[in-house]
Amino acid sequence: MDRYTVIITGASGSAYGFRLVEQLLRAGEVTLIFTRSGADVTAHELGFTVPETAAREAVLRFLDLRGDLPLRVASDDDLFDAVVSGTSTGDATVVAPASMGFVGALSSGVGGGLARRAADVALKERRPLVVVPRETPLSLIHLRSLTALAEAGAIVVPAMPAFYQRPVSIDDMVNFVVGRVLDVLGVEHELYVRWRS
Repeated sequence: MDRYTVIITGASGSAYGFRLVEQLLRAGEVTLIFTRSGADVTAHELGFTVPETAAREAVLRFLDLRGDLPLRVASDDDLFDAVVSGTSTGDATVVAPASMGFVGALSSGVGGGLARRAADVALKERRPLVVVPRETPLSLIHLRSLTALAEAGAIVVPAMPAFYQRPVSIDDMVNFVVGRVLDVLGVEHELYVRWRS
């Protein structure tokens, strides 16, 4: 079974991370990590407050998913979690949404909590790391940080929904971006109709 880590940071766009968790649970096991600011933004945007206990069950209820799905919610303070070890097995890590602060710290090799360490481990172990920046406009510093991550092996999938599919809802736009992330990971989905299909 495939194993994925999803990191939700403090950029706007928590819905991307939640939809990704929902989809990846169809393909394998998921470890979900909220940075502190990621939890704050999630509460503001989605009305979901990450509880200190039973966070796994709360996320599954919020997503209206079965309680037996292989989801773990790890604390950003837990630097002993398996996802931060190069000897643990993981197939891919996705940062969605990725704040520019997170991107800058990661591209500079600056340590931090579990989320940054998990992303750093993906890079150093040459495992797929997908970064979904959600910021506009981008400064030269942002562009250089994203370039450094791409040069180090990360795949940058900006949160840029397409309009040729004529989206009629926010869900449609979220689905397109998350679908592109799943495409990069090689995970099958039916989130959008492909061009000229």
